[in-house]
Amino acid sequence: MLELIIIVLVVMWFLGVVTSHTMGGLIHILLVLAIIAILVRVIQGRRL
Repeated sequence: MLELIIIVLVVMWFLGVVTSHTMGGLIHILLVLAIIAILVRVIQGRRL
């Protein structure tokens, strides 16, 4: 489930960068949160 959310956020972020039309930085904040979640899982030793 987390991986699906991460993929969707990355795609939305990329589309926002390409089209120069983002939702007020919300996508960037969510992307950072997704990356932090991945790092926490890796540090805890869980598989992606």
